[in-house]
Amino acid sequence: MRTEGEELEAVARLWDAHLRAAFPEHLRGVDLLGVDMVMLDADIAGCVSTRLGNRGSLDGRRQRTLTRCMADLDRVLPILTGQQERGYYGRLRTMAVAVLGMQ
Repeated sequence: MRTEGEELEAVARLWDAHLRAAFPEHLRGVDLLGVDMVMLDADIAGCVSTRLGNRGSLDGRRQRTLTRCMADLDRVLPILTGQQERGYYGRLRTMAVAVLGMQ
């Protein structure tokens, strides 16, 4: 089992990779199964950034946001077919799971 510091470092590495990754252009402005793909990215990114930035816990609103985003990811990930989009949203899911697990 990793310490909280090790978990934060792992999330920070994923975050750095995410910041370097290009958003899948064909998903810009796309709504899949009622999920706005740009907003899904933005919501998770905001929560992850906040968690890494203050090295503290997330408030209740952000915890609920991440929980909702996890449910949305679980609905849309199975229908994403491209390697780039699966990698992009899979990384977001991994970060969301890790951040929620640190609460």
